[in-house]
Amino acid sequence: MTTTRALFTENAYHNLLPGRVIAHTPEGGVVLEASVFYPTGGGQPGDSGRLEWQGGALEIATTVKGEAGAIVLVPGEPSPLPPVGSEVLQRLDWDRRHRHMRIHTALHLLSVVIPLPVSGGAITAEKGRLDFDMPDAPQDKDALQAALNALIVQDLPVSETWITDAELAANPGLVKTMSVMPPSGAGHVRLVRIGVGEQQVDLQPCGGTHVASTGEIGPVRLGKIEKKGRQNRRVTLFLEA
Repeated sequence: MTTTRALFTENAYHNLLPGRVIAHTPEGGVVLEASVFYPTGGGQPGDSGRLEWQGGALEIATTVKGEAGAIVLVPGEPSPLPPVGSEVLQRLDWDRRHRHMRIHTALHLLSVVIPLPVSGGAITAEKGRLDFDMPDAPQDKDALQAALNALIVQDLPVSETWITDAELAANPGLVKTMSVMPPSGAGHVRLVRIGVGEQQVDLQPCGGTHVASTGEIGPVRLGKIEKKGRQNRRVTLFLEA
């Protein structure tokens, strides 16, 4: 199966673009030559939306990674597929994706205000959470929430850079996650940077989608901090709007 060009890594704001079908999967999925749909990975859900073509349309429930770098669009129910070779219009469920982007960037900032190893994480359109190697609960959750929102309102730019696998191996401190290894093996790794110069607050490997600046996240609220095992504690954040 042919590798899909990941348009979301080139511009996370692509949400309505043409595409060409290059394959169907045995399970009834669609593979495009280039995809605006992000596949499930790194705690971020796969995108949903719609494909439209002359004479038909298909609702996409989620997106997953296939073999050999393919990105597979999974229909919500068994339906006629656009023929291989046909041109389609990719219409992303943009409101859902944009909320994923806001929450994903907010979680990077959460790992700044709680500078502890991360043992897990997950994102939905309503909330996100990180599990920290945190034997003792924080004494002042309100102070953490205030620090997080203070970073958000600074409207720090969010950008990316690329390093080689070897450079990442030589700088293990860049990796904050204990349970999920950053995407590597292709010879290069994408780093997401928040802030620039003296105002840089975070730099870590990540293959997910992010907003262009922290102000776009909007205010967030921290939920209950839950104990998950002897040393792990789960911190959940919610978008306030």
